[in-house]
Amino acid sequence: MTTKLGIRDITRNFSILDNYDYVKIEDKKAHKTKGFFVSQKYADEVKKLLEKKKRKDKIEKFNKLMEYISDFEIEDRFKDLSVKEIRAKITQKKYGK
Repeated sequence: MTTKLGIRDITRNFSILDNYDYVKIEDKKAHKTKGFFVSQKYADEVKKLLEKKKRKDKIEKFNKLMEYISDFEIEDRFKDLSVKEIRAKITQKKYGK
């Protein structure tokens, strides 16, 4: 069974959650969803789905980043140098010191 409960309802009677598989928790004054409660019966399945979604999001972000990185080539004069050494070379070229 599923239902919508307010935060106050849950704090007053926590055992009410035992009657439901899925509960949408909302702030009844602001009419905003605050979260969801999933019973232990479905917790493992929901956890797997969330982990799968997180992995997919990370891969998408990585692929977007790789679009920019793959076009970027390091100049020969900067290869095998640390960031500090690269900055020093750029400063030396710019200011002649």
